[in-house]
Amino acid sequence: MDFKTVAEKRYTTKIYDASRKISEVLIEDLKHILKLSPSSINSQPWLFTFVSQKETKDALADASFFNAPKIKNASHLVVFSVMNNLELFERHVEENLAEGPVNYYKQFVKDQPAEKTINWLSQQVYLSLGFFLAACAAMEIDSTPMEGIEPEKYKDILNIEDYKVLFAVAIGYRDAEDSNQPSHKGKSRLAVNQVINSID
Repeated sequence: MDFKTVAEKRYTTKIYDASRKISEVLIEDLKHILKLSPSSINSQPWLFTFVSQKETKDALADASFFNAPKIKNASHLVVFSVMNNLELFERHVEENLAEGPVNYYKQFVKDQPAEKTINWLSQQVYLSLGFFLAACAAMEIDSTPMEGIEPEKYKDILNIEDYKVLFAVAIGYRDAEDSNQPSHKGKSRLAVNQVINSID
């Protein structure tokens, strides 16, 4: 299937088939794909937490407002977090990045306000979200990105330190009756000429 067709078929899943689980082989592929996500200066300031254990998933669902049913019925929940311990991030840069990125960090990032740096790092995690959603669609895995969660409760439930929880993605397989799927209601998007400029 070409990627244009994949994009046309992908949608934000509202109802999951709780009886269908993603195979471990595909989950390992998704983990590898996330590891390969692009980021500015190859900064990789992220933590991706895969949750399939029912008790933990249910606890996270209870900290997710109206998203709870999606999380409870999905096969897995993937939690995306950004490193917000800047001392730890600086060590990460020094120990793992090439000379060019290290120099960029020292010249343009290190001395700016902490809030600005964490915002920049968070943008890298959002890049990985797009990469992940596209990968899921190409693998015929359904997904639901969600910011409607309680990040601090997520941190406590998952025992996450030195990272800030940003958002989560439920993944699994759609219920056949999910009325949000494109085959039932079509996709609502602006016309190309409203969102694309071409300078020829």
